[in-house]
Amino acid sequence: MRLAFMGTPDFAVPSLAELIASGHEIVAVYSQPPRPRGRGQKLTPSPVHAFAETMGLPVFTPDSLKASDAIADFQSLDLDAACVVAYGQILKPAVLEAPRLGCLNLHGSLLPRWRGAAPIQRAIMAGDAQTGVQIMQMGEGLDEGPILLSELMDIRPDDTAASLSERMAHVGAALWPRALAAIERGGVTPSEQVGEPTYARKITPTEARIDWTRPAAEVDAHIRGLSPFPGAWFEAPSEAGHVRIKALLSAVAEGSGAPGAVLDDALTVACGTGAVRLIRVQREGKAAQSADEMLRGFPLPAGTVLG
Repeated sequence: MRLAFMGTPDFAVPSLAELIASGHEIVAVYSQPPRPRGRGQKLTPSPVHAFAETMGLPVFTPDSLKASDAIADFQSLDLDAACVVAYGQILKPAVLEAPRLGCLNLHGSLLPRWRGAAPIQRAIMAGDAQTGVQIMQMGEGLDEGPILLSELMDIRPDDTAASLSERMAHVGAALWPRALAAIERGGVTPSEQVGEPTYARKITPTEARIDWTRPAAEVDAHIRGLSPFPGAWFEAPSEAGHVRIKALLSAVAEGSGAPGAVLDDALTVACGTGAVRLIRVQREGKAAQSADEMLRGFPLPAGTVLG
């Protein structure tokens, strides 16, 4: 097929690689414009942009696909379909309707649960046991289109947003050849979404602070769902007052006490009910490390109260 690919983050790269390997003609790759990154704030292309360039594909990075000239350029590509994976822009009807088979989107949840910007994080934070990847026909509404192909996936007890995202990226990528072949031969019947929708609103920095008064299972899910970015955090006492520490991996543990109290020398922390053991952490201004490594240089003995 003659395709355009539209995506931006690391999550989208396996899909582009799979479409290339499947022999489809990728005539254009659309991605978000380069952004300032790092200490020098150097303009850096997105992961999809960088990968597409290494593959010799033409890349387009319009600030907005709502402009008439950008829409006209897209319409002139004479596409069979556009494959969209976390592109980061709302597509107008003129764009959605331009390809012969329309625009198809890979979404990281079991719709209509977790429509929106952060479905992977929200599923873990909510304590969901299962999620999935789905290819859907895009419409004007937010993730409201009919489903063409799905793959169920379990959320493991030790999954973080990063680990689950990586698995979902590869499982989702493998759906594209099957979906496109089925659509072309008329072998797929779109199924409407069924059930009450929930919305995966964008993660905000203000919700990242850990609330130790919540039950241990909720604190653990909160930590893993926000790892590695933006990172759930707490404050610990230090000689300089308090230091902010991100919790990047945790597990529900035995123990009880006042919420926020450290219960042992392994950084087990009491919650509203039960406790969690912090496994991987990152002090402000430091590299991520295991809790054991941090405690050797920054002890938090039993009885310490975390904020």
